[in-house]
Amino acid sequence: MEQSGPTYDSGSGGGAPVGVRIQHNRRLPDFLQSVNLKYVKLGYHYLISNLLTLCFIPLIIITSIQVSEMNIDDLRQLWIHLQFNLVSVVICSAILVFGLTVFIMTRPRPVYLVDYSCYKPPHNLKASYDKFMEHSKLTGDFDESSLEFQRKILERSGLGEETYFPEAMHAIPPKPSMAAAREEAEQVMYGALDNLFSNTNVNPKDIGILVVNCSLFNPTPSLSAMIVNKYRLRGNIRSYNLGGMGCSAGVIAVDLAKDLLQVNWNTYAVVVSTENITQNWYFGNKKSMLIPNCLFRVGCSAVLLSNKPKDRRRAKYRLVHIVRTHKGADDKAFRCVYQEQDDQGKTGVSLSKELMAIAGGALKTNITTLGPLVLPVSEQLLFFATLVIKKLFNRNVKPYIPDFKLAFDHFCIHAGGRAVIDELEKNLQLLPVHVEASRMTLHRFGNTSSSSIWYELAYIEAKGRMCRGHRVWQIAFGSGFKCNSAVWQALQNVKPSHHSPWEDCIDNYPVKLIS
Repeated sequence: MEQSGPTYDSGSGGGAPVGVRIQHNRRLPDFLQSVNLKYVKLGYHYLISNLLTLCFIPLIIITSIQVSEMNIDDLRQLWIHLQFNLVSVVICSAILVFGLTVFIMTRPRPVYLVDYSCYKPPHNLKASYDKFMEHSKLTGDFDESSLEFQRKILERSGLGEETYFPEAMHAIPPKPSMAAAREEAEQVMYGALDNLFSNTNVNPKDIGILVVNCSLFNPTPSLSAMIVNKYRLRGNIRSYNLGGMGCSAGVIAVDLAKDLLQVNWNTYAVVVSTENITQNWYFGNKKSMLIPNCLFRVGCSAVLLSNKPKDRRRAKYRLVHIVRTHKGADDKAFRCVYQEQDDQGKTGVSLSKELMAIAGGALKTNITTLGPLVLPVSEQLLFFATLVIKKLFNRNVKPYIPDFKLAFDHFCIHAGGRAVIDELEKNLQLLPVHVEASRMTLHRFGNTSSSSIWYELAYIEAKGRMCRGHRVWQIAFGSGFKCNSAVWQALQNVKPSHHSPWEDCIDNYPVKLIS
């Protein structure tokens, strides 16, 4: 996920340096423009689908009040009445039993987030700006124009001096072999899982569901099979390996695990989200394919989910909603993040100049669907009223942009780049504290792809800001093009887990970023 829409000039003959201009005029579209009504309807459809549950609650309250006001004589009269209306009693009882059965069988089982872990690489894998540029120059693959372009992108990226590269990329020349890529995957996945199992005291053999997502590295056997082999997971485990789904795949993996937990009772699910850099570094000079080199860094998260009622007491969060948006039917959206080969046959991921506009459209669709599920009624009425006025009377009325700060206490915006965070802060009218976790995660760890939203959540916990009842909005973008949201509710005053990625540096944050 790029941080801006840069423009660049083609290299001239002779390898002469070419001026590089980084423009920030490609921004997310203004959300005050028209909103597609069908997505609002979809959100309200989700709301109405739970209407049966909402109707039962006042009925139970009214019945309880009436019963509490009855005395001995009222009960005697009721018994006499029932004796002479046996058929009515049987019918009413059958209806009541049927209704309760339907309610119990159709309500979704709660999904709890017991704990999660984020991998923190060793100090020797840190890559400062100077080290990044020195290594890029020493490889001999980049011309002067490309080196200058990468330097400009890096300076404006929002990344700090302590992000991490895989070991193979620290070598000169780099060693992007299959063995090195496997070693990186093992290091990050096993590191996160070891810490997760240690913190939760869960036996790996108790895991019934395993979902792993990694976009660009999909060996055979799969990453999920590597985990099964490492921890000797049981033979009937339901394991899945998601590939090519971009930086939003972490939310997709949680959604898949949630669905599996609805049909597999009394079990645990583990979701591992990572990206592999070793074999996906670009060694060419096409500017649109150089940006990922400057942004993506090593990272991995492992999340333990449960549908066991007994885990509610120790769980950190409960999953409330997941809303997924896919714009892949549009050709521009489909190709805006595209893995391909350049003219010299070198493979990399190309980022389109229209990426920010496409991301804005996907976000607008996603939040329009999410709004009716999470916003207070007052905000929904204002939002819906302005849409109706505009549709019916064709007046030049700007749609009301709901205040999502009334629905969420914390925001975990995918740390894809500084410009992405800037535009979401502006368009959603957020305060600096709401995007602090995203900015600091980008600064400390870089763009760790699908795992970045978990590093951000760990930051909020490390700051001691997560209290019982707080709601968290995780939102991520990915190739395809996709925008996915997950909403969690804290079940306790959440404290950071042991070996949190922020454990030894949280007191140094937030840092002041240079514009």
